[in-house]
Amino acid sequence: QVQLVESGGGLVQPGGSLRLSCAASGINIDQMIMQWYRQSPGKERELVANIFPEGGTNYVPAVKGRFTISRDNAKNTIYLQMKSLKSEDTAVYYCEARHPFTASNSWGQGIQVTVSS
Repeated sequence: QVQLVESGGGLVQPGGSLRLSCAASGINIDQMIMQWYRQSPGKERELVANIFPEGGTNYVPAVKGRFTISRDNAKNTIYLQMKSLKSEDTAVYYCEARHPFTASNSWGQGIQVTVSS
């Protein structure tokens, strides 16, 4: 059974930093496309960043240069380092694991990130 558990969210002031973690079990993250999504109230869930089995990464323009996705295969955990946070980054952040060939996927429960003074 696949389980993804996010942690590291919370309240931060504009300009601050947070690091989200997504600990996986039941899969090997280096064999999956691991993705971070976010969803703000009244908006659709949007892809923020992903990391492919070979290590390639992608970011949406809104976060490029501020967010970094990475993984620790030994810990079977992916991270989202977020810097220079803005109020518009406020959202529930979700971790997703997607099989690169079958497209079967699993989601974490989500974690709140609030950027506010």
